[in-house]
Amino acid sequence: MLDIVDLLKSKNAETVRNEDFFSAVLFNQTLECKELVEEAFRFEGITTPASIENSDENIRRHVRESSVEVVLVDLNRSQNVAKDMERISHLLPNHASVIVIGSEDAISTIRNLKQMGFYYLFWPITKVELVDFVKHVYENRKQQAGLGKNRIAKKVAFWGSKGGLGTTLLTSEVGLILSDLKNSSCVIVDHNFTGGDIDIFLGIPDFEKRSVQKGGLTTSMDFSYATSMTKKVNDMLSVISIESAELNELELKEYIRIFATELAKQNNFILEDLSRSVNSKKDLLYVSLECDIFVLIIEPSVSSVREACRLIAELDKIGSPLRCILVMNYTKPEVSATISRAEVEKCLGQKIDIVCDFDKSASKEIIEGKHIYQLNTALSNNLHKLTGLILGQQVVPIKRFSIKQLFKGLS
Repeated sequence: MLDIVDLLKSKNAETVRNEDFFSAVLFNQTLECKELVEEAFRFEGITTPASIENSDENIRRHVRESSVEVVLVDLNRSQNVAKDMERISHLLPNHASVIVIGSEDAISTIRNLKQMGFYYLFWPITKVELVDFVKHVYENRKQQAGLGKNRIAKKVAFWGSKGGLGTTLLTSEVGLILSDLKNSSCVIVDHNFTGGDIDIFLGIPDFEKRSVQKGGLTTSMDFSYATSMTKKVNDMLSVISIESAELNELELKEYIRIFATELAKQNNFILEDLSRSVNSKKDLLYVSLECDIFVLIIEPSVSSVREACRLIAELDKIGSPLRCILVMNYTKPEVSATISRAEVEKCLGQKIDIVCDFDKSASKEIIEGKHIYQLNTALSNNLHKLTGLILGQQVVPIKRFSIKQLFKGLS
């Protein structure tokens, strides 16, 4: 005879196994939070999350090395919870649900975290409250609902005020820094549909653009299909570059934008390489609506500055909320410049954020397969500064060793 008690136990155990088994990690600042989380999970029979000290390096290393579904971030010692989460957001994979635990009792904190796609749990809490909240978050994951689904990549547009300003080089180097050094998943979107040197800057041998045909996009087009159209550069960086014998440039732009939208769902950054001189007002409107950061690249010439002024005025007219980073790139020795930095800033009505001085050895290094960001040069230093600005980090000038300073200190 079937034992009804055994049957109920079996069903209950199966429910726990099916519903409560998921991978989780806690990045803790306080012992109290660590102990409560571990006790609550053990009490409920849920797999206890790995507990790791909350530091940027630990988050960067652990989250990328394992398939984590739920991330708990203890920020009970934080002075500004939203600001700290904004700082580390690029370290967290978009596929994970993130629960922030903090003692900051403010509506603005909840609102800011919600906008970033993070859950907030106010401390102190009980074990029951914690378990109920975690289960609610996990249930949202299974139903593909809740805040996690709103987390998409930061989109950064690299826009050259004219052709030949090194826009593709800057885009490529920033992508390599974000992926190699910051452990951020990135996709570079190539808006040059007929040629370009992005493969040289990224060091991709035997590179070919992906070919698309009319009717190639269907209602089944999803993240997996968009990913299949990319080319891997390293574990965290890909590039998507397309061409077509059937589609015109306007149609190709629509295709690449759809791909970018899909790829943004599970990457930290989408870097749009808008280096060509044929960018139109419609492209600027797209950038203003879809992107978060606008990196405007100019050179010290009248034509470049005039175009930059026009672009800035157009963005002001649109009322774009874009965060603008202004980069002046010297593609020739400074003595060849037709306008000074002070004159450029006066014309634009704003300060230049990054100045990349002319580096005569850069072309040789790139041809030899080297990446500028890995070299000990002034240009490399400025590329790291640019990446820091994109991440919202405060740029601290690097003091270089000087023989004069050494003798001055000894005198």
